[in-house]
Amino acid sequence: LTATSNSWAQAVCQASIRGLSQITSTLYLGSGAAANNRFMLSSKNITTVINVSVEVVNTIFKDIQYIQVPVADAPSARLYDFFDLMADHIHKMDMKQGRTLLHCVAGVSRSATLCLAYLMKYHSMTLLDAHTWTKSRRPIIRPNNGFWEQLIRYEFKLFRKNTVHMINSRIGMIPDIYEKDIH
Repeated sequence: LTATSNSWAQAVCQASIRGLSQITSTLYLGSGAAANNRFMLSSKNITTVINVSVEVVNTIFKDIQYIQVPVADAPSARLYDFFDLMADHIHKMDMKQGRTLLHCVAGVSRSATLCLAYLMKYHSMTLLDAHTWTKSRRPIIRPNNGFWEQLIRYEFKLFRKNTVHMINSRIGMIPDIYEKDIH
């Protein structure tokens, strides 16, 4: 990378962290900072904010429904327990022409994990396809390894097969889709 392309990549990353990434016509993925920006929420007609963190305190805006999913960004955290509940809620909002913002601190791990679970359940995407799609819309996503294990289990529950597997690498267990990143 040249200095110019590296600066551009950093700018894109910063914009992704601060902004909202549209995943479907009614689902957005973003950061805690974006969730607390009234202009950003109203510009996307957000009707529901799902805060997937223990750290971020939402500024409550009138006419927006808030849901808290109090999970830490730790591989041992049980986000799986919320997959169906939050996917069902996002789907219900979609059916009512509502728009949902899923966020955690940076919109990288916890909220991305719930987004992938929703896409598998309601858009019939494999885990691999859901990840590829979401990463194309928000390049900074990277669920932690514990969340990957839970997503893999959820994919098997939904489809009786897996498209992503945990593999052993020189840095420990990782999803096979990250194998090419390990040199």
